[in-house]
Amino acid sequence: MADRVLKVNAYTTLDLVDATAEGHDFEESAYATLNATAARNDPDSVALQLELDNTELDALPTHADKVDLSPEQARTLAADLKKHAERVEQAQNRTDADETEPRATADDD
Repeated sequence: MADRVLKVNAYTTLDLVDATAEGHDFEESAYATLNATAARNDPDSVALQLELDNTELDALPTHADKVDLSPEQARTLAADLKKHAERVEQAQNRTDADETEPRATADDD
């Protein structure tokens, strides 16, 4: 990303994810960086940061979004992410199983 706001290094949570920015009169998709972090010394919150690749965007200026979460809020978010990840994995496993099962034919009747 040119003119990056967030620092991306070996400790970045996810340095390349698909993202979409939506507004009242636009929707743009781009690769993004998603990071969860806290200050090294005496942290008082967990920061969740998101920056879309500005080379792919027309409607938005270069920026990063950040949400500061209390430890309880971070745990609630983590639990919700885990729950939804499990639902998606189950759906994908069903789809994979459907694709590998032999299809019924007229001879099967």
